[in-house]
This record gives sequence, C-alpha cells and structure tokens, in this order.
Amino acid sequence: MRVYHLSAECYPVAKVGGLGDVVGALPKYQNLAGLDAAVVLPHYDRKFVQENEFEVVFRASNRLGNRRQDFEIWKEKTNKLGFELYLIHIPGLLDRPEVYSYPDEREQFIAFQLSFLDWITWSQQTPDLIHCHDHHTGLVPFLLQHSALYRRLSKTPTVFTIHNGQYHGAFSWDQFYYLPEIDPSSTGLLDWSSGINPLASAVKCCNAYTAVSPSYLQELAGHSNGLEYLFFLERAKGSGIINGIDTEVWNPATDAALVANYTALTIDTEKQKNKQALCKRFGLQPELPLIAFIGRLVVEKGSDLLTDAFTDSLTEHAGHLNILVLGTGDKDVEQTLTLLEEKFPDSYRAYIGYNEDLAHLIYAGADFLLMPSRVEPCGLNQLYALRYGTMPVVHSTGGLKDTVVDVNEEEGYGICFSPNSVATISAAISRAKVLFENTTHLQLLRKRMMALDFSWNQSAKKYNQLYTSLIPKI
Repeated sequence: MRVYHLSAECYPVAKVGGLGDVVGALPKYQNLAGLDAAVVLPHYDRKFVQENEFEVVFRASNRLGNRRQDFEIWKEKTNKLGFELYLIHIPGLLDRPEVYSYPDEREQFIAFQLSFLDWITWSQQTPDLIHCHDHHTGLVPFLLQHSALYRRLSKTPTVFTIHNGQYHGAFSWDQFYYLPEIDPSSTGLLDWSSGINPLASAVKCCNAYTAVSPSYLQELAGHSNGLEYLFFLERAKGSGIINGIDTEVWNPATDAALVANYTALTIDTEKQKNKQALCKRFGLQPELPLIAFIGRLVVEKGSDLLTDAFTDSLTEHAGHLNILVLGTGDKDVEQTLTLLEEKFPDSYRAYIGYNEDLAHLIYAGADFLLMPSRVEPCGLNQLYALRYGTMPVVHSTGGLKDTVVDVNEEEGYGICFSPNSVATISAAISRAKVLFENTTHLQLLRKRMMALDFSWNQSAKKYNQLYTSLIPKI
C-alpha cells in the first residue's frame, strides 16, 4: 500500500509543535508494519536539509494564480528517517528557513499542494491513499475530486488528520484565482462563513478524518473556532486515534541527553542523578519535589495562569518546593514568569527559549510535569513524561483526559484536575508535594508509568486498519 503523508512539518526536518513529531514518526512505524509510506514537505533551508544529501527527481512548472513558477521535487537519498522524504522546492517561495509567519504564507501552502498534485499526476503515479495533515494540506481532497487537472486521481482515497482544529487557514474569495480550474458547481465545498476554509473543505471532501484523540474528536463538535456544526454533520466519518511517541528517540535507557540512563529496574537510583544534575545547573535543591512546565507560553496551554499559580504554591510551600519552566511564547507571560525568579530565588527558575537536550533532561530529572492546557488535542509531553517515569499533572481535557488516569482511581498514575484555574492548579501542586513525600508509593507509581505502552506501534496499526477499510470502498 503506497501512502503519501502531506504536511507542513516533520521532525527532524522542520518542527514547530506536535504535528512535526507525529509526521516524523508515524510513517516510520507504518513502514515497519509493512506499508510503503512516504512524507512530502515544503523545502526549508534548515539544518537537516543543509547537512543531508538530496537528489532532484522531478522538475516542472505550473501556475499559481496569474504567474508561472518552476518547482522541483527533492528526495533524501538514504531514507535515514525510516521513510522516503520528498521536499517541494520553489525558488523564492518554498526555499526559506522558517515554517510559518511569512506574509505570503497562504501562497506558500497553496503552491505546495498544487505542486504535489501536479508531480504525482504528471509522473503517472497512482498512490493507494493520500494522508493530509492540518489545514496546510486541506485543499487536496477537494482538488482531487473537483479539478479536471487531477481527474486521473479522483478516486484516490484521502484521510485528513486534525492536529489542531482552532486553525483553519481560511482566506477570502478574492484569492480564489490562486486555485486551478475547478467545477463551478462545487465551490460550496470550499466555503464556510463566506470564505474559503481549507480545514472545513477537507472535512467535507475527505473519505475519513481523524482527530488525535477520542476526547478531542468529541470536543471539536463543541469547540472548533466556528466549525462546530460541520463536525456535528460529518461525525459519521470521524474517528479519534491517540498519537504515539517514537520510543527510539524517547528512551531513558539510551537517551544521550541524560546524565544517567535508566530503565524501570534502575529508576530508583538513576533518575535521581539526572535530578541532581538539573538542580545543580539551575541552583535548585534536589531533595525537594521538582515540578516542571515544558511548552509554548500561549493561552491554549494555560500559560497565563502559571505566574499566579506558582506564586501561590511557592508562598504556601515556602522552602519545600522547586519549580522549573522551559518555554517561549507570549512576551508578557515570558516577562512575568522571569520576574518570579527575583521573588523566589532559591526555589524557582525560568528558561525562556527552547532547548531539545534540556527538555530531555527535564523529563528525566523532574518529579512532576505540569500541563494546565485549555486545549490539548492529544498532547505528547505527558507521554514523554510517562516514558521517563515523571508524573503528569494535567487539566482533564482532550488527549490528556484519554492518557492520564488519576492516582485516586484504580491503576492510576497521574494527577488530574478540573476546571482549569489558578486555584485548581495550586491544589494539584499541593497533591504532588504530598505524594512526593510518600517515597515508596511514588517509586511504585513510576514503575507503573514506565510500563505503559504509548508507542506508535498501536497507533500505526489503527491508521493502517483505517486505510484498509477505505480502499475497497472507492
């Protein structure tokens, strides 16, 4: 079964969030299960592309609105990621270092999708299925069915995965001219709220769509930035599949970023060595419970609640608690979190920015990982934490609800709270402190966490089953 994954991100080529992690791992595990899965990305002038060898396997030109442009398909030569990797290179448009935030971003992603479809059409390829990820690729299911240019591929089934339903990629009908010739009677499939909405169009036109957790699938019908009724109407072809994690990359037994590697058998002694190194680096006290936050400092992650919650907790448990933040985002939140260091110089630190190796060390060295997300379609941080025997402290929403079971429930292994507020976050931190003081119980829970299987093996199997169910129906 030949499958193309079409995405704006793929770790380690270009990653901004969880989308990059998923697309960088799922195809590898699908190939291990017997599929022939490949990934197609825009070309980025980034470290991975600069340091690896590519060959140009296709050249052509096409139109974007009223201008003609040349494009190339670059293929990574060695399949070092565990799958074929293709980049679409367009001089002056898809050859830049950043993934998002360019003023002509809309043109970038439309050109990306058109060039992909032109490539597979003109090179006479017939994939068994095309798997599109988020709104950056949301026009593909529509164009396959309603543009005469791609009639040969009109029966190719499509799966569309929603990693974050808050972002639609919508644009005005004034820019309809960017699209190729389409059947005029089908324009309603592009429309939502009097504009062209790629995410809405993909949900309407794909053969099946998935959300990255069962709970998030249900939440889309209530909170999807204006598409709630659409998700209600199209609910029959939706399913929720929890993301996995790449257990080769995230493995405390082999992780080169750690001071001491460990397994469930050695966690009682070796995890503490990572904590000691982490605390030494930031001037914290390793004998105290260490609560960490890793993530983007944005409203959807609940970061605006952190300063007040940390102030309350560090005041209430003065001298008996450590807190460490790693993140970047909203400048006001960055500033208030940084200023807390002056108020709590012995027990609080904030690292503004992102450092992949430091993140790995924090997952290994922290005792608890706080995730007060307002919206969390799946969440990967809690899965990384569990893999490293670090207890998640989470707001019960989306994928956090599906993957973290409170310690007060049978076979529980995390701390869950709801609703999401300064008070409930502070109360959850207090629960974590009490649990930390029961060393024997915490050690048992850590072993339970590390025994959980959130690898891509299970998730890839579910996607493969979904693909198989679609192909005979077309």
